[in-house]
Amino acid sequence: MITKLVSPGGKELLIGEGQPTIVIGERINPFGKSGMKEAMIAGDMERVRQEALSQVQAGADALVVSVGAFGIDEPSVFPRVVAAVRDAVDVPLVLESKNPDALRAALALGVGTPIVSSVTGEEAVLETLLPIVREHGTAVIALATDSAGVPATAQKRMDVIRRIMEKAGAAGIAPESVLVDCLAESIAVSGQATHTTLTTMRMVSEEFGLNLVLGASNVSFGLPGRPVINAAFMALAIAGGLTAAITNPTSMKAPIIATDLLLGRDARARRYVTYFRTLKKA
Repeated sequence: MITKLVSPGGKELLIGEGQPTIVIGERINPFGKSGMKEAMIAGDMERVRQEALSQVQAGADALVVSVGAFGIDEPSVFPRVVAAVRDAVDVPLVLESKNPDALRAALALGVGTPIVSSVTGEEAVLETLLPIVREHGTAVIALATDSAGVPATAQKRMDVIRRIMEKAGAAGIAPESVLVDCLAESIAVSGQATHTTLTTMRMVSEEFGLNLVLGASNVSFGLPGRPVINAAFMALAIAGGLTAAITNPTSMKAPIIATDLLLGRDARARRYVTYFRTLKKA
């Protein structure tokens, strides 16, 4: 199954079978970076533009944009940040917000065909966001969680995904527009966390054939040497069917390209060699 995204400037990005693993840069958000939240609130978009440029130069194929944090008025701040990213780089966007007014304002800017991130199994979220996805013809990320939290077993996560897919179909959203996030949790909290995620991914692939997206960094939360764990997890996930990774391209682009190479998805190692030649020139 192929999910097609389009950048604000009209460039297509294909996610799915026969395509390279897509890297979605995760760093445009108000958390963990000194001064970013304050800059967003103040309307100083230079920090946002520089982060967007940095991630694309590091190999991001698409970028998450998120402003959801205490003290930020999403309907006013979110479209300003989205506009700054749109003007700085020409890659598809992942619009991360559950605020319908913020999403509509951002989508009205002319941002190609983005991904809306994300819907959960909560009825209120589905009723609010799925009509926006349908109206604007965007893709959407379905999270395997609901009002009860993240299910502990793969079977219960599948129950949530089935419910979301039923609602998406009823709303007129095509399966190829849905990417599923089976949710990575810290291996420090549960020794079965990765097994549960990978099992859920396999079940989604077998039942629906949908494209799969994951964040890498949660798996290593609370542990030292996090990039090592993240890289190992990403290799397992890609081998298990992952088609798009939400991650920091600065540290994760190389392991992702190497995994594609080792899985026979990079003929004559062209992408791998080109990537490292580009790094050397930079």
